Amino acid sequence: MRITGYRTLTTVQEWGRPVGDANGVFSDGVVPVPIVIVETDEGISGVGLGPHVEIERIFAAIEGEDPRAVTTLYDRMLRHTFKAGHAGPVFGTIGALDTALWDIKAKAAGEPLWRLLGGRDRRVPAYASGLDIGLTDDELVSAYEVYARYGLRAAKLKGGLDIERDRHRLCLVRDVLTEAGHGVRPGLMLDVNEVWTRKQAVRHVCELERVLDLIWIEEPVRRWDADGHAAVGRGIRASVATGENLTGLEQYRPLIAAGAIDIVQMAAVWGVTHFLRTSALAHAHDLPVSPIGNSPIGLLHAATSVPNHLTSELQDLTPPVGVSVDLHVEDGAFVLGDSSGLGVRVDEERIRATTRRSETRTSESPNVRPERAGRRLLAGVDGIAGTPRFPGAPLHSHNDVSPTARH
Repeated sequence: MRITGYRTLTTVQEWGRPVGDANGVFSDGVVPVPIVIVETDEGISGVGLGPHVEIERIFAAIEGEDPRAVTTLYDRMLRHTFKAGHAGPVFGTIGALDTALWDIKAKAAGEPLWRLLGGRDRRVPAYASGLDIGLTDDELVSAYEVYARYGLRAAKLKGGLDIERDRHRLCLVRDVLTEAGHGVRPGLMLDVNEVWTRKQAVRHVCELERVLDLIWIEEPVRRWDADGHAAVGRGIRASVATGENLTGLEQYRPLIAAGAIDIVQMAAVWGVTHFLRTSALAHAHDLPVSPIGNSPIGLLHAATSVPNHLTSELQDLTPPVGVSVDLHVEDGAFVLGDSSGLGVRVDEERIRATTRRSETRTSESPNVRPERAGRRLLAGVDGIAGTPRFPGAPLHSHNDVSPTARH
């Protein structure tokens, strides 16, 4: 079997409501989902959900090769990006191609990928993650009531801009999940997407921990700040989770060495091989792992085969437009099916007929870091502090002024 070519296309995830984080919001809830399809001379094709930036240069590393040699082909792709580097969307393109190769390998073996990788249990524990910072209180409650009906008893909210607001929203979701769980205490996490300084992070989380028991705080400071993550971890009770934006084992090593990570995360877009290698690194340091992403299908399969998987992110309950996946959600877990490979099917005609496009390039989207991120030290003064306003979010109170602002 030989790799003969590839196709690329882009579909969308239609949330039907605003989605985003502290950096910005897609107000129409339409988010782009790029797809790569790798072809072979035996008619077996593989699907990878992820970017196709610089794909011609990267594909040259695997063209004509046997797709079943997945891990060595992964290293060949890394070597082909040696001079320019493999960070960001280039690493995502490698990840998309890698995932497609794993899909081919499992299809050629006639097995679901979870079985090929050595998984025993097709159930993957999940937590709800609504990308919900743009929701009103009523919308927030309604969204998590739906998650609760699928048995989800842990939730990660977006926040980081207002202590009182975050506390209020976390309590609303706590009450929804407690009722659904007949009084069993739910798990709560907060994701702030790198918007704080170290002292802002400690102060904000400590205030929340006066009334809430958080499992983890996610990306409290910049992704590469090993000392900063470690300082935050020493100052709070909650675990520190980070890693979704790290691209390669070399970027994890400084944080692990500094004792800066309690929960090691990997984005679905970086691919299966990256997840497996990072999981092994984390396991060597007795650290759990948790995949991130709205369509983490490859990592869900891989999660069944590693000993330190903790829980996986479940965002939208429906797949992207034109994509079907052989899995379902029940009793708080993804349940993988028996289809060979990833169990992903792509309706290319439907995707090409889709006319909706997202707001990816607008300055208010979550993909654009705000100019004053990490410097929002004057509360309640949007014109000075640059604090974005979201539907249903009250103005900051003066109690939220950072005591570190004068330093």
